[in-house]
Amino acid sequence: MKLPSKELNKILVRRYWADRVFRLCAVTMLLITLGTLAALLIDVFIDGAGRLSWPFLTSFPSRKPEQAGILSALVGTVYLMILTVVIAFPVGVGAAVYLEEYARRGWLSRLIELNIANLAGVPSIIYGLLGLELFVRAMRLEESLLAGALTMSLLVLPLVIIASREALRAVPPSIREASFALGASLWQTIWNQVLPLAFPGILTGAILAASRAIGEAAPLITIGALTYIAFLPDSLVAPFTVMPIQIFNWVSRPQKGFFEAAAAAIIVLLAVLLLMNAVAVYLRQKYQKRMNL
Repeated sequence: MKLPSKELNKILVRRYWADRVFRLCAVTMLLITLGTLAALLIDVFIDGAGRLSWPFLTSFPSRKPEQAGILSALVGTVYLMILTVVIAFPVGVGAAVYLEEYARRGWLSRLIELNIANLAGVPSIIYGLLGLELFVRAMRLEESLLAGALTMSLLVLPLVIIASREALRAVPPSIREASFALGASLWQTIWNQVLPLAFPGILTGAILAASRAIGEAAPLITIGALTYIAFLPDSLVAPFTVMPIQIFNWVSRPQKGFFEAAAAAIIVLLAVLLLMNAVAVYLRQKYQKRMNL
């Protein structure tokens, strides 16, 4: 049934204005969000820029605000992120390879996929409670660096699996078919053809997952990570602290000097986060160029 031209014009006009109103609302919300973020960043830089110095980065925490540093928290964060990536990356990539290349499309694989998707949205405090019961108490790792790394690995593992699966799906099926046609086995095809092509996406997903973990404090507080450490961890079972916990400790103190130290620590944390994302972008472009040669 063909509508009259007048009614059709009215419908088109309503849709046009509805589209304009929606765009206006979307742009307004975006500007409000970016404005709030910019205001917070400006406030942090105003409070913490003057506190940034080499002694601040190389000194241990202190009960005196002017002498407090972030060395133990910075080193603990680096150690924790390295251990988390070392644990979560091979497990996550292996799970993604199994689900994409080996698992049969049945109810079991769909159930696993559903659970992985749900785990990606679980609040981080739940992983902290799981780590407290499993790693700290059941495995008797106490409040150690290894217990923290295992807990954070559980947190980022669903993200690594999802990103790795998307990267594997992006590999054209013709690559696999050509490899099979030349007599390669399934594992040879995966190892020599599929994984090299998917590696930039897998690596980017792993680093972005680690970028999420670097700012988490709730799981580590739950497992009992310390808020004041005046030494560097010398083993996997040594006590540790990280920058989010150190920032939480400083902002809970009444002295103004600790607020400035917390703002400076936030700037350092943002710098580390931006550095990790820059490394992810660089490695992605590097490997993509290599694959295009």
